[in-house]
Amino acid sequence: MAPEFLLEQLGLLGVFIAGATPWLEAVVVIPVGIAFGLSPVWTMVWALLGNASTIVLFAVLSERIMAGMARRRERKGLSREPDARLERAQKIFIRYGVFGMAVVGPLIIGTQIAAAIAVSLGVSVWRSSTIVTLGAVVWGVAAGMITWAIVA
Repeated sequence: MAPEFLLEQLGLLGVFIAGATPWLEAVVVIPVGIAFGLSPVWTMVWALLGNASTIVLFAVLSERIMAGMARRRERKGLSREPDARLERAQKIFIRYGVFGMAVVGPLIIGTQIAAAIAVSLGVSVWRSSTIVTLGAVVWGVAAGMITWAIVA
């Protein structure tokens, strides 16, 4: 096995792990990986797979946390209705929706947080994960293609 091949494989593993790291988005990891000489296509694929894996994880965890909070409120005899902060967040979310989260998530709040917020505001785990992941893919591929064109 050639040392270059092993280095590239380790680099792509690093890209996957970095892409999966919250707030270290694929849109940032992809240009860095390409700039370091990794295969642009494989860099995009592995960074986006890493990012997608934690988007789903955060969405599932958000659903479980919200369900647990609702059960706890119910046990304490409190209303299951949202508080003022959650109502404000819901109004903002209603205005921009999960598609807005998918567009701004990779750039402002992070895709994982965008998916978690969407789920906490009533979007299904599947829908939230899918739409936010598609947003990450669009931004990631755009960043990769621009970097590839500059570096090439």
